[in-house]
Amino acid sequence: MKDIPENYKFLSSHEWAKLEEDGKVTVGISDYAQDQLGDIVFVELPKKGSLVKKDGNAGVVESTKAASDVYTPISGEVVESNQSIVDDPSKINSAPENEGWFFKLKITDKSEMDSLMNKEEYEKFSKESGS
Repeated sequence: MKDIPENYKFLSSHEWAKLEEDGKVTVGISDYAQDQLGDIVFVELPKKGSLVKKDGNAGVVESTKAASDVYTPISGEVVESNQSIVDDPSKINSAPENEGWFFKLKITDKSEMDSLMNKEEYEKFSKESGS
């Protein structure tokens, strides 16, 4: 597992959320998730202006192995989607926790971030569960 930045939080379904300085939250999938999926060939992202709920389906990612739903770690309004990963899904494999981000949210309830796993909890969860 690559080194995860300290300010990332995680869902058990392997999505990450990063609270930005402007108060928005950037969402993507973890390095562990992209590694389990294999070569990613397609991604579907929520449209700008969409309202998403914590733990709700917010997109789809398909690889040469499987298709998987993408869940949102926190509720909010989608303010931006990463068109570059739609055009080149391999960016998710090469930089899942950087350039391979999925979308950005204007959050509706910042306290939802508290229910997510921190870096240490997520690393332990990923190693123990193998899921």
